[in-house]
Amino acid sequence: MRNRFEDFMYGRYGNDQFNQFLSVIALAVLVVNLFVKIPFLWMGALALLIWTYFRMLSRNTSRRYAENERFLSFISRFRRGGSTGGYAGGRSAAERRAEREQRKIYRYFVCPHCSQKVRVPRGKGKIEITCPKCRTSFIKRT
Repeated sequence: MRNRFEDFMYGRYGNDQFNQFLSVIALAVLVVNLFVKIPFLWMGALALLIWTYFRMLSRNTSRRYAENERFLSFISRFRRGGSTGGYAGGRSAAERRAEREQRKIYRYFVCPHCSQKVRVPRGKGKIEITCPKCRTSFIKRT
């Protein structure tokens, strides 16, 4: 039975964060409809569920992936404190790549007083780090 389902789903998009969001919204609309009888509200929930299953069973994976990326980019504004960029906190791919490369050379710490990110060279042993923003000193091993 499981092999049949796997064979059926082969080449189809499947579930993602956008589908999960649509399912939760449809469930919330159905629960609201239980308490507040608004005509045709259940039809809206049914339309959301149909859209969810359409996306899940779609074979056009590139379009579904692009829809999910747009959704993630949109909700990142609310999750990351107002950044307007992509899903990774508003930083471009080049900036993220540069920081990944720098992690080989530098070690990053967070100031215990002001939460400023502080970069120090790796391999220097136990050193005293002074935050450039608030001038708090703390000792860490690099």
